[in-house]
Amino acid sequence: MTTRKKNPIWTLFTSVKLALFLLFILAATSILGTIVQQNQPAARYVQEYGENMANILQMFDITDMYNSWWFLSLLGIFSLNLIVCSLERIPNVIRIVKKDNLTTKTERLRKMGLRKSLVLSVPLEEGARQVSLFLASKGWKTEQREKDGGVLLFAQKGGWTRFGVYIVHLSILIILLGAVIGSPTFARKILHKPDFAFKGSIMIPESKKTNFIYSFQNGEKIDLGFTVQCNFFTIEYYNNGMPKTYLSKVSVVENGKPVILKNGTTVHDLKVNKPLTYKGITFYQSSYQPYSDFLVLLSNKSTNEKQSLIIPAGKQVRSKMEKVSFGIINQETRGEAVQRIKIWFTDNKATPATFWTNNGQKAIIKRPSGEYEMTVKQLYATGLQVTKDPGVWFVYTGCGMMLFGLFTAFFMSHRKIYAFVHEEDGRHGILFAGSAHKNKVGFEKVFTELIDAFKQHIT
Repeated sequence: MTTRKKNPIWTLFTSVKLALFLLFILAATSILGTIVQQNQPAARYVQEYGENMANILQMFDITDMYNSWWFLSLLGIFSLNLIVCSLERIPNVIRIVKKDNLTTKTERLRKMGLRKSLVLSVPLEEGARQVSLFLASKGWKTEQREKDGGVLLFAQKGGWTRFGVYIVHLSILIILLGAVIGSPTFARKILHKPDFAFKGSIMIPESKKTNFIYSFQNGEKIDLGFTVQCNFFTIEYYNNGMPKTYLSKVSVVENGKPVILKNGTTVHDLKVNKPLTYKGITFYQSSYQPYSDFLVLLSNKSTNEKQSLIIPAGKQVRSKMEKVSFGIINQETRGEAVQRIKIWFTDNKATPATFWTNNGQKAIIKRPSGEYEMTVKQLYATGLQVTKDPGVWFVYTGCGMMLFGLFTAFFMSHRKIYAFVHEEDGRHGILFAGSAHKNKVGFEKVFTELIDAFKQHIT
């Protein structure tokens, strides 16, 4: 009888060697993607690697490797390899799980490595009934059939655990699906919807707002569908002038009104490792930019009139408050940070006031026209990294499934117990036998405890 020759392409994709080769290539390219910083401005690569190497990196999409066509193609081939391997092997696993184990020859039970014989003092039928009830009380549901002049009973647990490795396969496919769904390349080139999934950034000066970001991939504007406003930015420095911590107070505005966020307020303190997520779009605090201008908050304590404005240094500014003018006439800096500011202030009713104040510190100014509260601070822009990844929940689900699949594959096993109640040399007896496809030492302990408990049960 001739065997049917398999399709060579099918045979190729059922190969474990192909899977290992693809894993090696994916790991090697991932290392490359870690060494070469991703999604940086073109000038950065020219400065770091030189013009020729920078052109090569751009040509092969190394600068945005995880969204490149060739990396996604590798993931696709690896996924196909996993699917074909699973389809090739799962039918055999199903046959093993659904096998009629009562057809097992009793002679084979006598040759199994894990076995134990006991003497019965009751007829065969009663002995079979006692074995069935005992195993059921221990969670082993039995089937039985008359065989070779006796009764063969069979019970099993954990047949489904043979599918543990295929749960892992499925989890990998789900993770890869999530990675593709969350890929900006997939959104832009396949779906033709750049706002479906993207990664980008934006600089928002204090008191300003925006409803778009710039894509990392091509620098194009991507509409957010709502407005993000930077209300305030604060930064702390070490004594040597190096940045210590910084955060932005941001709000989301829709239909002209601030949105109530998950924290129950309209303002979110955005800082490193504390992002803001709204409508599937996540904002990360990633950088900042100091300006030479200043943010001024001015209020009249008598009338409660308030004003916020941005002014340059060295220029007289007229307030909307009647006859009030002010300006910044000097400043002290350390590195990029302004430490102290000298302010000139007048209401045209007495000699103008000049005074020093710390950056961001409130100053009370008493004038003939009233009492004023003034805060002057160096203007900053907050740098936000913005991501929309609709595939992230696929990735989380896949990771959970992978942990479950790995636990099943390594720590659980398909266990079988046979009990052959028979008559031999005029005596009634039971031959117990068992097997497990993994963790045989652990199952041997379970088997021994089960037999010892049955001995006590029948005595």
